[in-house]
Formats: sequence, C-alpha cells, structure tokens
Amino acid sequence: MTAATVWINGRRAARLSALDRGLHYGDGLFETLACLKGRPRFLSLHLARLALGCARLRLSAPGPQRLRAAIEQAAAQADRSIVKLLVTRGPAVARGYAAGGEQGSWLVIRYPWPEEDPALALSGVRVRTAATRLGENPALAGLKHLNRLEQILARNEDSVIEAEETLMLSHSGKLISGTMSNVFLVHEAGGRLRLRTPDLALCGVAGVMRSVVLREAAQEGISASECALAPPDLDTAAEVFLTNARIGIWPVRSIDGRPLAPGPLTRALQGRLAPLLEAADA
Repeated sequence: MTAATVWINGRRAARLSALDRGLHYGDGLFETLACLKGRPRFLSLHLARLALGCARLRLSAPGPQRLRAAIEQAAAQADRSIVKLLVTRGPAVARGYAAGGEQGSWLVIRYPWPEEDPALALSGVRVRTAATRLGENPALAGLKHLNRLEQILARNEDSVIEAEETLMLSHSGKLISGTMSNVFLVHEAGGRLRLRTPDLALCGVAGVMRSVVLREAAQEGISASECALAPPDLDTAAEVFLTNARIGIWPVRSIDGRPLAPGPLTRALQGRLAPLLEAADA
C-alpha cells in the first residue's frame, strides 16, 4: 500500500463539498487509529471520545456501529495501517460562522503504516520545548478538534535542537503535551515513584493512550495523578515518557539537550502495555 485510500460518507467514489465547514473553519473532530493485523486498536475508546466531542460541539455523526464497521472494513484491507476518522458539521447552508441545518460529513482515510525506528521505544526520543504556546479555552479542552495550527507552528519552529517531538506549554506557562503526544512525568516522593500527567481542563487533547496508561497504572497499583505541571517539574523528573495511539510509549532521553535516561516505571508500563498493543479493542 503506497497511498492513502479515502471513503467519504461511506463511499469510495464520493467527493467532499468545497463548502464543508470542516475545510472552512476546522468545524469538526478526528480520531487516529493504529491498526495491526488488519484490526483497529482501542476502537471502542476512540469511538467513545468521538461521541463525547460530538455532543459537546453538537455535531451529528453516524451511529457507532456504522462507524465501527467502516473503520474495521478499512483496517482489514492491510496488515498494518493508520486509519483516520474525521467528522465535520458538513457543507454550509449559508456563509458565516452560524450553523443551522447542515448535514454532517464523515471521512475514513487509510494511510500506510509509517516507517519508524524501533530503537526509539528502547533508547528513547529527544524532545524540545516550543516557543509557541497553546491557547486556553475550557470549551475545547480535551477535544481532538480539527484546529491544529498551534501544533503546526510549534513543530515547524526554527530550532538548533534536533528532536523527534516538541513539548508545548499553555499561555499561562503550564506544561500540557507534545504536538502529537501526551506527556507523563515520574517523580520520587517518600521513596516511591509517582506518575503525573498534565491536567487538561484548559487546553490539550485527552489522548486515548493517555487514558489507557492511567487505567493500567491504577490496575498495577501505581500512584498516578492528573495535575498542574510546569517546566520546573520537567527539571526534577526522574523519568519522562510520551504516549499516543500509534507509538504506545516513547521514553524521553533528552529535553532541550539535557540528558535523561529511560527508567524502571517507564519500562514497567511499556511491558504491561505490550500485549494490549497487539490486541484489537483492548
């Protein structure tokens, strides 16, 4: 498979309207699913997050069973692929921001699995901190909406630091996430390692893999919390790792050029997640 395959409203031959509000305003949501052995990973979690986002933005979307069938059909046509689901408010019935009477659009896009270096999951990745800040808006916080300009600006900043990922702060200076990932910090307190991830009440995307890591940590008896974090917390972290639906867990081996080694809690969680990453809908 060398190119993306696109289905629009369930049909291969369909075309997206040039008036679609997703194109004009970013008026929509998306999910990115890793698919292995022809099966989508964590599909139920992705569909649940999409449903929450649709409810908050008042977007209409096909029922979960129809979306599930479309995603599973797309995934089944390749051993490994990335399937992206987009839901928009649909073609505008009138010019302007006000919505009213639109029929929603939905797209399923299957991409080839990207080439990647397996060493990144072992030795870790280099990250840098972006100058671009994330705007704070509780109405959009947590959602994987189609407006990604802040992440684009951050990822394309001029920098002398080579990095596989870029960390982003909010306008008030809180650590939020990477441009394509969620971030976890490990701190030692009272002789115990504690897992911490940024609170996303004001901005950021509540990633599916982030929720899986928090779930698995709780089941393993690992102390984990969502809390306000800032750059000094990165400086004192014993371990840092990144998550998203495709990569699972990436240990961080340097931040803005400062060395950092993958640690025991990161390795334990990688081991616990390993069988889940080979399963569909775990």
